[in-house]
Amino acid sequence: QVQLVESGGGLVQAGGSLRLSCAASGRTFSSSPMGWLRQAPGKEREFVAAISWSGKRQYYADSVKGRFTISRDNDQNTVDLRMTSLKPEDTAVYYCAAGGTILVGSYYDINYWGKGTLVTVSS
Repeated sequence: QVQLVESGGGLVQAGGSLRLSCAASGRTFSSSPMGWLRQAPGKEREFVAAISWSGKRQYYADSVKGRFTISRDNDQNTVDLRMTSLKPEDTAVYYCAAGGTILVGSYYDINYWGKGTLVTVSS
């Protein structure tokens, strides 16, 4: 059974930092893209960041570019999201995703999802 398990969410003040981690099990994703999406209260789920299977290419939503960094470790079957200069508008449930297709500014046809981890940024 494939599982994606997120960790690292929590409450942080505006301007602070958090690091989200996603551990995959049940299969290896070393040949698949992985990424993060988020859903704020009352809003649709949106793309945050994605990374190619090799880790050589990263893609970001304009709203997080320059503040968030995505990375992966194929040996550990993990993907991380380092978030800095957090803003209240970054408050959302963050979902780890694997498989699918990455285009600039978009990540779709995702095959696997985590259950999400809540990030709350206070002003």
